[in-house]
Amino acid sequence: MTQERRSPRTLLAAAIGDCVHVAGLHAVLRIARAAGYRTVMLGPAVAPERVVDAIREHDPDVVALSYRLSPQAAANVLRAFERRVREAGLARRRFVFGGTPPVCRLAERIRLFERTFDGSEGPEAVEAYLRGVPLEDRTPSWPQSLPERVAARHPEPIIRHHYGQPSYEETLAGVRVLAESESLDVISLGVDQNTQEHFFHPDQADPQQDGAGGVPVRTPEQFRALYEASRTGNYPLMRSYSGTRDLIRMAEVLHETIHLAWGAIPLTWYSVLDGRSDRSLHETLVEAQEAMRWHAARGIPVEMNESHHWSLRDAHDTVAVVMAYLAARNARAAGVRHYVAQYMFNTPPETSFAMDLAKMLAKVELIESLQGPGFQVFRETRVGLRSHPHDLNEAKGHLAASAFLQMALRPHILHVVAFSEADHAATAPEIVESCRIARGVVRDALGGSPDLTADPRVRARKEELLSEAQVLLDAIASLAPAGVADPLTDPGTLTRAVSIGLVDAPHFLGNPAPEARGEVVTQPVDGKVVPVDPETGQVLSERERVEKVLRRAALVR
Repeated sequence: MTQERRSPRTLLAAAIGDCVHVAGLHAVLRIARAAGYRTVMLGPAVAPERVVDAIREHDPDVVALSYRLSPQAAANVLRAFERRVREAGLARRRFVFGGTPPVCRLAERIRLFERTFDGSEGPEAVEAYLRGVPLEDRTPSWPQSLPERVAARHPEPIIRHHYGQPSYEETLAGVRVLAESESLDVISLGVDQNTQEHFFHPDQADPQQDGAGGVPVRTPEQFRALYEASRTGNYPLMRSYSGTRDLIRMAEVLHETIHLAWGAIPLTWYSVLDGRSDRSLHETLVEAQEAMRWHAARGIPVEMNESHHWSLRDAHDTVAVVMAYLAARNARAAGVRHYVAQYMFNTPPETSFAMDLAKMLAKVELIESLQGPGFQVFRETRVGLRSHPHDLNEAKGHLAASAFLQMALRPHILHVVAFSEADHAATAPEIVESCRIARGVVRDALGGSPDLTADPRVRARKEELLSEAQVLLDAIASLAPAGVADPLTDPGTLTRAVSIGLVDAPHFLGNPAPEARGEVVTQPVDGKVVPVDPETGQVLSERERVEKVLRRAALVR
């Protein structure tokens, strides 16, 4: 006799037939208990008739079955089970099935099962199903601001990826694929260089360079269409590469069309230093500060694309640490309330994991020393593109290994760079695959991993970098004229620091810009990047290097 229905709701689970794989079912049981269910687990290799008997005994609201063997055998087992259930008059409840994708496709043809899960959906979809929330009704639950999205995902980081194919139509279709996959939380539009530099000056653009470096977007309406294509799935946030000129005008367009999740503004770049603009360094600094104030006035979070650009040009680690701090300090001075601090790992690629982590921890300590009631820092980590192997299988392994290292920082945002990027711009399916690899690493890391930050080598190097960073910061501050309130946010002082070589990078060699010195020589040593004497090859301390620069500039104190 059927028992009287009890509260709370009951979920009955079993691996049916000869299947002994129950790990997925146990994950479902955890989600069900969190959703308020009483759970009954029959275990592995349960005969169909025993499941039917258990349905009679427990009268469950939901029956969750799993089978992960061959589809051919699954067909026989599941059809036999359906027949027994219907003959017993027990079909009037919710039946759900989990298995491999081929078995799920077969189970979908059996009318008994209301829903199938092949493992690609994520725990959010399972929870929504168990709570009885249709997928199409979940859209209001997806936060549409960065702080809210981070809070909703905690303790997992939100996942970001850039996307932009040379074809606008392909990019438009791909944005919808990414949103529907629910594999990432932020789509960063990778627009081409003509868009970044000439959006407001189309007459100056080179048509032969359309699609170079990303998707060509020529009108606000095209930006709006890309945003509308993302209004499905998990409704990801959207942002875009910033302009390399007309920073505020471009920010206005992005804010109005794609509801800019956060702005990305370099402090010294997109200038004569990298050739992406003809703006002088001083003009660049002034305009960057104006752009930060514009974002701050509208409550838009800001990311400063600064520190890793120096590391990409083989600057030594101390410069990377100092520029990370200066970018954050300038953002706070501009009134930015929510600051995204990006930490690009594996850059340069010769950096070892241990020394890389130490460098990032030094940046974290300096940047987060600025935190207060009006200045919140979000940690964003990513793999360095230059470190990705060209072999795609090796690149997948590197992506996972780097993501595990990054989790030592407990990031709020994980900026995934697809495994294919060293070979070609990632397609939407490759981005989905890369984000799912990263999500798996995140969950493993959060499941209980060793504290990599406790390694004595990491701690010693972090302290060394903090000490050397202070030497360089003091030297920069000493360049300020009398009366400057904060030398470290003064455009003139910062311009002077780069122009005399206190802040320098080897890749500036041959750069015709007067601000670019290119006189520093750096070298990877024991996994870290350090300055060396160009004549002897001997490693220089930061104090020795700074004194040489000041002496050469006739500024010895």
